[in-house]
Amino acid sequence: MSSLNLEAVSRWYGNVVAVNDVTFEVGPGITGLLGPNGAGKTTLLHMMSGFLAPSAGSVRLDDSPTWRHPQLYRSIGLVPEREAVYGFLTARQFIGASARLQGVEDPVAATERAIAMVDLADAADRGIGGYSKGMRQRAKVAAALVHDPPVLILDEPFNGMDPRQRLHMMDLLRTMAADGRTILFSSHILEEVERLSDRVLVVVAGRLAASGDFRRIRRLMTDRPHRFTIRSSNDRALARELMASAEVEAVELHEGLLTVRTNDYGALTRTVAPAAHRAGASLLELRPADESLESVFSYLVRR
Repeated sequence: MSSLNLEAVSRWYGNVVAVNDVTFEVGPGITGLLGPNGAGKTTLLHMMSGFLAPSAGSVRLDDSPTWRHPQLYRSIGLVPEREAVYGFLTARQFIGASARLQGVEDPVAATERAIAMVDLADAADRGIGGYSKGMRQRAKVAAALVHDPPVLILDEPFNGMDPRQRLHMMDLLRTMAADGRTILFSSHILEEVERLSDRVLVVVAGRLAASGDFRRIRRLMTDRPHRFTIRSSNDRALARELMASAEVEAVELHEGLLTVRTNDYGALTRTVAPAAHRAGASLLELRPADESLESVFSYLVRR
């Protein structure tokens, strides 16, 4: 069983810091790398795959640095987010070329096995240039799996896949993890990470903001300050009622917009309707004001 180890890793491009002093370990099972676009996820994955040198710190697969150790490519399968496929090749040709480059003993059998694993047999002899994005993703996954690596690194692997394809790919990754493989995949979609990961790493602005079991990360995200905007038929009366509620930390009425802040998301949602009833007001809208992933991640960084 293999593990990836990052120790005080940074990567910068001129004056731009893409990854800043990140330390973590990824072992057997499925680990989700979660963060908004531009957080540094791809840079981390490329350093772990051996295609990019860290500016500081060390990135190791077991006891060997990933940078300038091309023999480690036999142990790693990388699925890049970028469309790294040749459109004039069929999927069978593309996956077969990967098998031969990896020195697989029986490249034809390995190619057929990989095609079957990603459920691409019916389209394997069509040019990749005519594939949908989800089909191209599956071809890239098959090429990464063809040499049966113990470590699989996937950058936004579910982009473009339809619901059936996503379920099939998730089942495949779970099966591979159960066999002892180390699987790391990046995503900016919370649901994907929640459904698939044993462990979560949250990266924001090049820094590791949180790590651990998904339930712990979810609690950190939920038990944070929340802001709601409310529209009603009588905002002033509703504001008075809400100010008397223990769940409410602050109420602001500005230019016809009622904003409420709370640390207890669930309690506030249960409080608003009774408060509106007592105020004799009709609720027109209740909307979270700060529920973007970027705002959630930024809170984790500030903790």
